[in-house]
Amino acid sequence: MINTLFISCTKDDINFERDYDKSFSAWSNFKKTSGNSYRYEVVGGSWIGYSWTTIITITEGKPTQRYFKLSIPGSTVNIPADQLEWTETATELNTHTQSLAAAPVTLDEIYDKAKREWLIKRDKVHVYFETANNGMISSCGYVNDGCQDDCFNGIKISSIQPL
Repeated sequence: MINTLFISCTKDDINFERDYDKSFSAWSNFKKTSGNSYRYEVVGGSWIGYSWTTIITITEGKPTQRYFKLSIPGSTVNIPADQLEWTETATELNTHTQSLAAAPVTLDEIYDKAKREWLIKRDKVHVYFETANNGMISSCGYVNDGCQDDCFNGIKISSIQPL
């Protein structure tokens, strides 16, 4: 079952807290059953056609691996291969500076950032919160009104799997 909640922050007082709490509860249950060891995939893309994925591995509550891949279909852009795809181990985390790569953080940190930053009430924005990963967060963020291209501020998680 896919749960989707789209929240548009306007002058009306919209309460997303219940849906966030339900998703956080699903995350808490998953965290217990997985021993806090899991892998999640963050995806992104641009209107001009390129896309990227970052896979973060968490072992017993700590980031232990980060994999990144940038896809530029049909491009003749000369980007070095080591910037298009790479893997960092626990001792190498954050050694690549590819700005499109998701940070190696836990889902606890993502839920915290969602509550503190992405889901706060603002004027002139549309806020999105989706829970397509068995009730866990799949998309969370906001877009400023009037923005046309690549405007999403937040995170899109395509999958969350136990190790």
